[in-house]
Amino acid sequence: MKIRHLFAAALAALLVLTSFAALAEGIPAPEGDDKKITIGATAVPHEEIIEGVVRAKLEAAGWEVEVVPFADYVLPNSSLEDGEIDANYFQTLRYLQEQNESHGWHLVEVLGIHLEPMGLYGSAYASIDEIPDGASIAIPNDGSNESRALKLLADNGLITLAQTEDLYDLSHVAENPKNIQFVELAAEQITHSLADVEAAVINGNYALQAGLNPAEDALVIEAADSDESYKYINYLVVKAGNEESPKTLALIAAFDNQDVADFINATYPGSVIPSAELGK
Repeated sequence: MKIRHLFAAALAALLVLTSFAALAEGIPAPEGDDKKITIGATAVPHEEIIEGVVRAKLEAAGWEVEVVPFADYVLPNSSLEDGEIDANYFQTLRYLQEQNESHGWHLVEVLGIHLEPMGLYGSAYASIDEIPDGASIAIPNDGSNESRALKLLADNGLITLAQTEDLYDLSHVAENPKNIQFVELAAEQITHSLADVEAAVINGNYALQAGLNPAEDALVIEAADSDESYKYINYLVVKAGNEESPKTLALIAAFDNQDVADFINATYPGSVIPSAELGK
């Protein structure tokens, strides 16, 4: 009996300490009976960051956490718009803006968390200069990521682009001296099609998920210190009207701290970059 009482006392003390720790980090506790936060995320690195750091912080503050994994870039937003999840974490600001405009959604960014530099991959080549004339290169087929891929290729001399105030697409390719053949695919399908093309521009999360190391395996990679890098930060996103809800404020506090940045740097060195470190 004494052992049971001692265990109960120790458990109570631990709960008090974890509650104090959560309060010290500024994570709001649940209000009322709604204690569950449901967040949608793609697997790598987003879900891993949540499971590695964020979940424990939220649970210490008294929240229940459900992570809903997604394999594509469309369902996380439609699910958020429909109220099936409370937030999502996977997308850049430019992609969010494009999706809101094209679908009439009402989603807003609340916190920039990290950058995943996009890279060009081609395992048969040691450098981008070795890509042959007439080579096929796969690029994402959604507006934001296609624009980003074409800009990466232009910045590294494979093509030149006509200037535009909007997103780049294939109609903006002004010069293509190597007669590159572009293969437009859904972003999540590109790593599965590497055997069918000479090279491919791949989003950082899908590259990591396929076992590629963007910092080491990419022939070229986006510069994290460029003037445009802020456009490609991955954001925590909620539905408009929920920016100041207890759930959103708890999520912001759980993500916006040094522990998350340290986890990112230790787990994905050079391949995922905390937003606070961009430009350093």
